[in-house]
Amino acid sequence: MAAVTGAGVGLRREMVAELASGLIPASVGFMEVAPENWLRVNPRLKRQFRALTERVPFVCHGLSLSIGAPAPLDEAFVRQLKRFLDEHQIPIYSEHLSYCSGNAHMYDLMPIPFTEAAVGHVVERVQRVQEILGRRLVLENVSYYAMPGAEMDELTFINEVLSRADCELLLDVNNIYVNSVNHRYDPVAFMQGLPTERIRYMHIAGHYQEAEDLIVDTHGADVIDPVWQLLGQTYAHHGVHPTLLERDFNLPSMPVLMAEVEQIVQIQQAAPARAGRALA
Repeated sequence: MAAVTGAGVGLRREMVAELASGLIPASVGFMEVAPENWLRVNPRLKRQFRALTERVPFVCHGLSLSIGAPAPLDEAFVRQLKRFLDEHQIPIYSEHLSYCSGNAHMYDLMPIPFTEAAVGHVVERVQRVQEILGRRLVLENVSYYAMPGAEMDELTFINEVLSRADCELLLDVNNIYVNSVNHRYDPVAFMQGLPTERIRYMHIAGHYQEAEDLIVDTHGADVIDPVWQLLGQTYAHHGVHPTLLERDFNLPSMPVLMAEVEQIVQIQQAAPARAGRALA
């Protein structure tokens, strides 16, 4: 199994035919998919996907685990997910440190209250997921727009969950920037407060500037300069980790998309020399 290294891109279904029938751009070190979109596909698409997983390393980034939800954990889904990861030899599964379901699926990422009780609830569920998967769960710091019932700050909450659950971090650079504007904190200080040893890989993305003091995380635009700068600062502090460009809609042409992936590669190559991390 090849290691996950360098810069990555999210695989969308509309990209499959082009990539399956041609060369994968040299700047792409790995790809990421939402497993929910690939668990049940037609035989032709499944064959194309399998062919890609045999050519380039993949990671999975989930949408519906709902790790912070009050409802019982969907263990049947987690077992189905394990079969998918094993079938395609995908070692890394990440999800959002949030929840998206209650009595029904809400199709949005809701903020988990930053409370001691919530830490305990999430930790118990993470440990059960890891037990079923036979893998460490990788949790992403998410963008959020309210702090209901907070007893601690965001950074403390994240670090408590990571430490007590003994899980790993998907460090989303854009989400740090978005939250720093919306909640008025220093993004560099926040980034430096995250535990280097728990970072598995990273995300970078574009967003929508709703107002001077309000950014909406959309993954539908180009990455802006302050986010690129924060990426470089993150490498300088934590070392170079595999980093994926998220682009979920308003997809540009493949050459334009690859130009942003190449920019990740250039920032990685220009980062100060310190131990990076290649992930098997």
